[in-house]
Amino acid sequence: MQRIGRHLILELWGCNPEAINSIDDISAAMRETIEACGATLLDLRVYPFTPIGVTGVAILSESHMMIHTWPEHGYAAVDVFTCGFHTDPAQAVPVLRKYFAPERIQVMEMNRGLIVEDELPAPPETVYAGVC
Repeated sequence: MQRIGRHLILELWGCNPEAINSIDDISAAMRETIEACGATLLDLRVYPFTPIGVTGVAILSESHMMIHTWPEHGYAAVDVFTCGFHTDPAQAVPVLRKYFAPERIQVMEMNRGLIVEDELPAPPETVYAGVC
């Protein structure tokens, strides 16, 4: 069996409230996480909310990364979904620890697009131009 991608869902508890409420810190953490995972950033948007909280969305050649924060609870929800064997979304964990100093991280991982070997389609006549 083969997978197309890996999807990590991370629950970060006990984070530094100032860090997870800073658009600069969120942006820097996302950029460094994407680089550490071996992914290719296409676009990054980070939005602050009133009175507090931040959402960041990164479009990757290999899929996406998202973060939503609740500083009043010291909580951040993070999604890292990558495809291709050149990426490793697990590399997000040390970067997020560095930036947000969570007391606890819960990691859930899903393999996406499981393919049974005898169900693989014939290779296309043209080469796919994407990274995956």
